[in-house]
Amino acid sequence: MKEKKSMSSEELSRLVVEGMTEKKATDVVILDLRNVKGAVADFFVIGTGNSDTQVDAIADSIDEHVYKNIQEDPWHREGRENKEWVLLDYVNVVAHVFKRETRDFFALEDLWGDAEITYIEEKTQPKQS
Repeated sequence: MKEKKSMSSEELSRLVVEGMTEKKATDVVILDLRNVKGAVADFFVIGTGNSDTQVDAIADSIDEHVYKNIQEDPWHREGRENKEWVLLDYVNVVAHVFKRETRDFFALEDLWGDAEITYIEEKTQPKQS
């Protein structure tokens, strides 16, 4: 049996980002909540999928990427049935995968306005000539 690797919440948030971008999540941000009073986690990682299928694929990719790297499953999962907002809770890092309308409605970035926000650059495919 593989031994679990110890990882900081900051490093775990980066693994979540990698899992999201692997399936082309858009508007990926990391909210650093470590200095926010009353925060429920160290980091929120938020990304958007364009369809039910993509939201599902992004959530699966996060799950697989984190497990492959540190053999850790989320402590809690929510939203897999309706696919509007899937939440993967790794205790200190919470991944949120939204459909666009749902993300706009809940506006987590505004709700946690005191958080330091890191915007993740989207990788673009080189154009074929």
